[in-house]
Amino acid sequence: MVFMQIPPFTLDRQFQEIGSEIEDAVLKVLKDGQYIGGQEVNKFEEKFASLIGVNHVIGCNSGTDALILALRALNIGDGDEVITSSFSFFATAEAISAVGAIPVLVDINPNDYLINIDLIEEEINANTKAIMPVHLFGNAVNMNSIKTLAKKYNLKIIEDCAQATCTMWENSKVGSIGDIGCFSFFPTKNLGAAGDGGAVTTSDKNIAQKIRELAVHGSPKRYHHTKIGYNSRLDTLQATVLNVKIKFLSKWISNRKKIANTYIDLLEKNSFIHFPKISFDSVSHSWNQFVIKLKNDNYDLNNNFSELFETDFNKYNSLRNLLKLRLSEKGINSIIYYPIPIHAQIAYKNKKFSREKLIHTEKVCTEVLSLPMYPEISYEEQVYVSKNLNNILRSCISELQICE
Repeated sequence: MVFMQIPPFTLDRQFQEIGSEIEDAVLKVLKDGQYIGGQEVNKFEEKFASLIGVNHVIGCNSGTDALILALRALNIGDGDEVITSSFSFFATAEAISAVGAIPVLVDINPNDYLINIDLIEEEINANTKAIMPVHLFGNAVNMNSIKTLAKKYNLKIIEDCAQATCTMWENSKVGSIGDIGCFSFFPTKNLGAAGDGGAVTTSDKNIAQKIRELAVHGSPKRYHHTKIGYNSRLDTLQATVLNVKIKFLSKWISNRKKIANTYIDLLEKNSFIHFPKISFDSVSHSWNQFVIKLKNDNYDLNNNFSELFETDFNKYNSLRNLLKLRLSEKGINSIIYYPIPIHAQIAYKNKKFSREKLIHTEKVCTEVLSLPMYPEISYEEQVYVSKNLNNILRSCISELQICE
């Protein structure tokens, strides 16, 4: 088998396809001199609103800022509680803490990596103000159940859609179902900018107006400031790049779906490897990542965090860590999303989250591995990844003397 170098993600091939169009669009903005706001930002907000199916889109600096702006617009702050998942990028909980609220972390369903809906209700109390479902890796949370809980307890819904642009729940795009949707355009996302960028989506005009003001220093009009806000505009150049890319998004997601299906077809099925499961038949997955799970029977709740979430095989002997190491020797570069759950981060060491309530989250962090996934990966490259993974996995199982 010819040796290949396969990155986990690359933008080189995408730029080969659309680079000249991006260069022309960016050069036009530079020549026009409108670097803040303007037509390109307005155009993108209109296009994205149409794509997601909402009345209002407010571009902002990042997905993190989108979450903070959403929380502020709903008047969530000191002492309020927001329920979310511990298996997500840190910004999910960080945004809640940033406004003075308290993140209440709920365990996941280990089959689809999403928040376990059945565990949410027991965490609701008088201080609970919102639920923040995370549509992780392009898979959608059961929004019917979330809406039922929100209605029962008069809670707001803030959808974290950072990894789920164009994911659908039933006939609706995520980000259009709750009160507010929050998106990231970090370059690795399905729809990525050439730097940081984000957006907030809503069909509530009052919420939209609050967010617009908060994003420009709490200012309803220039030099008039009615609240303490942020400097969180979507940069004009980033909006310009997004206006080019959004035209190709449908094709790219279609490619991602084919790539995911190819991996599932080519990879061997056994009791040591778990494939991504679409949460419900009513979900249209957008495959921001393709994340497999490697069985780890060594997980022990008594392990300390520094040992348990070590990704170096020499420091923590897990099947995932050994497989990742061996794949890299074959030029196959993989990523771990996420090696450390939010509740185990040093920033939250004084919060005393219950590990017993978050066992599945902890265990999955020792098992997950994201394979190379980008719309331009070739079938031959997928065959190379899959054949090597199949062979290496058998070897790793033998080396570690793991029994079924």
